Amino acid sequence: MIVLVFGIRVRTRATSTSHGMDFTIIKKDSATGARLGRLVTAHGVVETPAFMPVGTQGSVKAMSPRDLEEIGCQLVLANTYHLYLRPGVEVIRDLGGLHRFMGWTRPILTDSGGYQVFSLGALRKITEEGVHFQSHLDGSSHLLSPEKVAQIQEDLGSDIAMVLDECIPHPASREYTRLSTERTVRWAERSLKAHTRSDQALFGIIQGGMYQDLRFECVREMIPFPFDGFAVGGLGVGEEEETLNAIGAFTAGLLPEERPRYLMGVGRPEDLILAVRRGYDLFDCVLPSRNARRGTLFSSKGKISIKRAEFSRDSRPIDESCDCYCCRHFSRAYLRHLYLAGEILAAQLHTLHNLCFYHQLMEKLRIAIREDRAGVEPTIDF
Repeated sequence: MIVLVFGIRVRTRATSTSHGMDFTIIKKDSATGARLGRLVTAHGVVETPAFMPVGTQGSVKAMSPRDLEEIGCQLVLANTYHLYLRPGVEVIRDLGGLHRFMGWTRPILTDSGGYQVFSLGALRKITEEGVHFQSHLDGSSHLLSPEKVAQIQEDLGSDIAMVLDECIPHPASREYTRLSTERTVRWAERSLKAHTRSDQALFGIIQGGMYQDLRFECVREMIPFPFDGFAVGGLGVGEEEETLNAIGAFTAGLLPEERPRYLMGVGRPEDLILAVRRGYDLFDCVLPSRNARRGTLFSSKGKISIKRAEFSRDSRPIDESCDCYCCRHFSRAYLRHLYLAGEILAAQLHTLHNLCFYHQLMEKLRIAIREDRAGVEPTIDF
């Protein structure tokens, strides 16, 4: 099979993807690259573009699965590295898999742990074999190879699995970035060979740092592999906003139209809107839940720091245009009181609202694409 990569004809290494899912583009916006899509997985359908709350250890902090369902969450992200260390993949596998273990019946994407390895610093060493690291929990030594990461995710039973990659730090030299990206491609091929579950999709990850030509080379090497979709990693790691958007847009333009595109770890609302217009379909970020626990709340008129004294007698909800449970029932004054008192309910209500805001933003974007106005809507003050 022959595909085009930025105008270059490339022969694929296989004739089909692993059939862990089906992806259909329903509508394209005429003025932008935005796509309205439908992703069918073993545990349900995801309407794209879609945002995934981060449930690192099998739980979105401060949220129950029921809460997530009620605010419209279609899929969640869980972390291979953390679940491998605790409670252990064998425990989850023997108890029926990750869906049953965490009480979540909708789709799950598991990342490979590459970003967590990146954040370990001196506790890890990267070789061709894989990543040697010490547990942040007890200091024990471990190896995550591409094959082992694939096996862990198969045992977890997620709907979408990710290949092992290295999240390249910023700044990084061109030579380091080149060598790391070439290794990521080799790891991706090993991951693909190790992947056996027919009911689980497998995504490749595009690296290349902040170098457009290395991003191009990575795409050219990766898209002939029969991955079900492609993620773009290594962004949102400290680079300037202009660079993030430029590299993200450039890379999206190289990826095949017919497969879903996942922009990893980028989550400011303004960045999501731009990324949707560039043609990305899936997103994840800790930003809405982490900000919630720190008292920063999103609204259609900008962010609110609920700890501010000006809200001590404010009877308004966080966002008068929001219909989430938090905004329907509680005032800014009460939410400020909960936060300053250190009440657990503050984290619960704040997280519920922030994630609802993100899911409502995605819904607005899907409507805008359907109505062919994604280039101008939605408009939100940030």
